[in-house]
Amino acid sequence: MKLIITDIEDFHLPVKGPHKIIKPQTDIRHCIGCFGCWVKTPGQCVIHDGYENTGIDMSKCTELILISRCCYGCTSPFVKTVQDRAISYIHPDFLLRKGEMHHKRRYQNVITLSAHFYGEDITDAEKETARNLIYDNADNYDARVGKICFYRSVKELEDIAL
Repeated sequence: MKLIITDIEDFHLPVKGPHKIIKPQTDIRHCIGCFGCWVKTPGQCVIHDGYENTGIDMSKCTELILISRCCYGCTSPFVKTVQDRAISYIHPDFLLRKGEMHHKRRYQNVITLSAHFYGEDITDAEKETARNLIYDNADNYDARVGKICFYRSVKELEDIAL
């Protein structure tokens, strides 16, 4: 399954195969760092606002696709908040991976992480920061990196194949 997290409210691109789209539909609350998703309700956020199952959704996907406005080389606040709320995807225990300390994998699936950033004037420095962010997120998820693309507008996204 493909899991698409986007900040585009009226997202309607065709997607091949099974998929789920997480987009702004209701107000999303920020992660409060309570670790309830690790110890009280493993895999599921304790905040019930419609976004509590993102970690579980990630456990069922083979491809995680971020479609986001590029904000100073990062994802938009909405996409970042969804990712923060999905911390339950990883396990609270640590291990060494590539010589760095990371959380252990909670689930068996291996994700390919792709990103499609849009914005009128994305600088080269912002593109480099965004690429590094995706590679770092992939390390944290113990995932592979897929496509990382940049577009000048949301309209240009209409031509991509997901």
